[in-house]
Amino acid sequence: MTERLASGRRPAYSTDQSARLFEAAQAVIPGGVNSPVRAFGSVGGAPRFIDRGHGAHLLDADGNSYIDYVLSWGALPLGHAAREVVAAVIAQAGRGTTFGAPTGLETELAERIAMAVPSIEMVRFVSSGTEATMSAIRLARAATGRTGVIKFSGCYHGHADSLLVQAGSGVATLGLPDSPGVTPGAARDTFTAAFNDLKSVEAVIARNPDRVAAVIVEPVAGNMGLVLPEPGFLAGLRDICSRSGALLIFDEVMTGFRVAYGGAQGLFGVVPDLTCLGKVIGGGLPAAAYGGSRALMRRVAPAGQVYQAGTLSGNPMAMAAGLATLEQLRVPGVYERLGAASASLAEGLRVAAASAGIGVQVSAIGGMWGFFFSTEPVIDFEGARRSSSGRYAAFFHDMLGLGIYLPPSPYESAFVSTAHDESLIRRTVDAFAMALQAID
Repeated sequence: MTERLASGRRPAYSTDQSARLFEAAQAVIPGGVNSPVRAFGSVGGAPRFIDRGHGAHLLDADGNSYIDYVLSWGALPLGHAAREVVAAVIAQAGRGTTFGAPTGLETELAERIAMAVPSIEMVRFVSSGTEATMSAIRLARAATGRTGVIKFSGCYHGHADSLLVQAGSGVATLGLPDSPGVTPGAARDTFTAAFNDLKSVEAVIARNPDRVAAVIVEPVAGNMGLVLPEPGFLAGLRDICSRSGALLIFDEVMTGFRVAYGGAQGLFGVVPDLTCLGKVIGGGLPAAAYGGSRALMRRVAPAGQVYQAGTLSGNPMAMAAGLATLEQLRVPGVYERLGAASASLAEGLRVAAASAGIGVQVSAIGGMWGFFFSTEPVIDFEGARRSSSGRYAAFFHDMLGLGIYLPPSPYESAFVSTAHDESLIRRTVDAFAMALQAID
């Protein structure tokens, strides 16, 4: 089974094995995938089933090779099967995979995170970003005695009931602004504002005096496509929260240790009350965390009364992988290399689009980059939704046919790793030009 390229060509490779695997998966897994955006729902066709990855490359079940810019949705800043991470995981597996008891690795990684992230003095490990954001909000409600939470349209904070309101990522990809099964009661205390619009936040607080416990935001929006914060937006949120008594929560599951070693808060110089982390801190294994000041975090059980638990929280395999990853990210020049690669891709796409006479909006920050087929700047979810998803789908399949694996949705960010060297960037930029010339 193959998809036709926008130019009328067909990919010069087989996808029969992926198609067979997808058909088998649909019989036993809802939609054939274990996370919705993997299903190619907004770009069409059958998803590629991956056999293995190494460095910047993926190899699918049919033996086709791709330069990977998804990187497990940002979790692999060192690329696939990084030597140091693999060694750490193998060594720990030989000692045991999980104990349901504390290990020194948890403390070591917690100390490393607390030294790097400005807002964090203490941290609690969990197993997913959803757990991290859900737990941070529970803590904020307990600390403030309030129930309301403000989130931003198009920002995705996991699939907890109260956060599936005008969410981005896979929710936007499927066209589901709210999920069936979320009760009115669960969503009653969730208010939405527009990203990059401080007045919309102030309006919500004015309508709900002394009710808002927290404002939660992706400091760099990565789940509606990549949307950067406008100058003053994050600092403005900090000021609004300080004045209103609400806590400011940065969801840095995607940006933490990805845009900079200290996360977006270190890069922009805005310190939230609570921070959620994930992806990179597990080095490719399931791990996430939430953290903040000692005063706030000592409210969490067993030190305090705010309950949260998890059998595999802080499991030693993920802690070992996370420590190995963060150690490599401390090497001087790493973030300069990631930033240069992202910037080169962004500029290459911008130039290729201009040559093809196609409107495109491109952004890059640290190890993240992204784009919209649009003639106007995109600063919020409404702008993202006005971009051309049809052009994105055609471009995605043309790039796939040229051996480049991009996010299978216009509402996701792309990433680079330290394994993406200059030759791979040049190959990708050349592919941009070929694919864009083929789009109507």
